[in-house]
Amino acid sequence: MSLALSTGLLLAYSGMISLCLGLERHYKHVWQRVPTAVGRRGLRLLGWLALLGSFAASVAAWGWAMGPIGWFGLISLAGLALVLLLPYYPRAAVYLALSAWPVLIITAITWPW
Repeated sequence: MSLALSTGLLLAYSGMISLCLGLERHYKHVWQRVPTAVGRRGLRLLGWLALLGSFAASVAAWGWAMGPIGWFGLISLAGLALVLLLPYYPRAAVYLALSAWPVLIITAITWPW
């Protein structure tokens, strides 16, 4: 169950950062250039897909009764982390989402089933 929760939290954070970078203002703040229209749409699509995956992971971990409620908690936690990181360390906020995926994959491979 904890692997599903970790996956849900990472997907929620990745979705929030993708939706955030889908806005021109935040993308320009992080990368100091204007994003393309296709890039913005792609980031928004990835963000929504990641949030949908986070919902699925929450339902898989807690079931239909508590899964959606836990999902709102995961989104809130991911949003809080993003709000605290983005103004002060904008690139670290992006790198956190990118660097956590290999750790999660290695954990999933070596997880004692």
